[in-house]
Amino acid sequence: MDHVSRTPSLATRLTQLERTPAGGHGFVNPPVHRGSTVLQPDVAARDAANERRLEPGAMSYGTQGGPTQHALERIVADIEGGVACTVVGTGLAAISVPLMAFLRAGDHLLMADSVYGPARRLAAEVLPGFGVETSFYDPCTTPEALAPLFRPNTRVLYLESPGSYGFEMQDVPALAALARARGAVSMIDNTWGLANFQPFEKGCDVSIQALTKYLGGHSDVLLGSVTVADMAHHRTIRAMYGALGHYAAPDDCWLAIRGARTLALRLKQQEAAALEVARWLQGRPQVARVLHPALPGDPGHAIWKRDFSGACSLFGVVFQPRYTREDAVRFVDGLKLFGIGASWGGYESLALPMAGTRSVSPRLPEAAVRLHVGLEDVADLLADLDQGLARLG
Repeated sequence: MDHVSRTPSLATRLTQLERTPAGGHGFVNPPVHRGSTVLQPDVAARDAANERRLEPGAMSYGTQGGPTQHALERIVADIEGGVACTVVGTGLAAISVPLMAFLRAGDHLLMADSVYGPARRLAAEVLPGFGVETSFYDPCTTPEALAPLFRPNTRVLYLESPGSYGFEMQDVPALAALARARGAVSMIDNTWGLANFQPFEKGCDVSIQALTKYLGGHSDVLLGSVTVADMAHHRTIRAMYGALGHYAAPDDCWLAIRGARTLALRLKQQEAAALEVARWLQGRPQVARVLHPALPGDPGHAIWKRDFSGACSLFGVVFQPRYTREDAVRFVDGLKLFGIGASWGGYESLALPMAGTRSVSPRLPEAAVRLHVGLEDVADLLADLDQGLARLG
């Protein structure tokens, strides 16, 4: 019979990428390379290495990264379908580096009203000091409605789909096309989408991820990534990365590489568990709405179904109008298996009262919580949520 070539799946690629048994004395995982000084055979070689500092895999000093950081960068680029990636020390650094790389004094930034809180603070409180003005826009806006907000000096359109708190879905292909037509760079925070959303297939220029979340997977590492589809954009980002002195420690990068080996399995398991929990919550009398774009009936479900191959484990719950924020706090405080803490994407379930500032889009109800479903048994999680809801009456 004829053998048909097949592109390996994500799960297969993640078990194979950056394994170096031949160069690692037979060990299946790559070693950790720590170092500051990179020696060269002569001055000419050192000068040549410095000239290549903006290229993928460049090594002339430790802050540019070494073999461990570059291995992780190639893995992330593969996951998102990009040509190059820069790994930085935190998810917030992954937001600040590309914004500062593409924005200058006198420029204008368009940012979705639903973005991650620290990204909003950066745009509203830090960038004005550098002469950059930000306009927030309704994340559910159409390209036709957004077009008038572009100015001659609009340099960046910032997207996040779904939004961090309201889980609004954006029409990313249409909005990215609008940005390109207006000469602006489109950036998207793809942390929720991860491997289930391919940003460059949808027209985005820059993809940002908090590798702290799913790629790390064990709530013990802080990392971020900036991936691009164009080498010119990579050099622009790499220059700012170097100028600001951002750096991702090799030990943290090694932990993320280890997390990548089980990423596909964890993502699939937690997606299924979160959907089961979300559907169960839809039937509880205390719950008014569940904010999860993978649920039929969600306002963003059609976009999710068109653009995404799956979902992740983070979603929101809005309680009935008779409840207050204090009730939401009491619900979270009463849970036994859900930790109370920031972040998500790790192995453990989390719960927090919903937060989020809005300028131009509808404010979130005060009686709302955000849930992250971990790897615990779903039956146990449902029992915990049931007793928490019972406390509300």
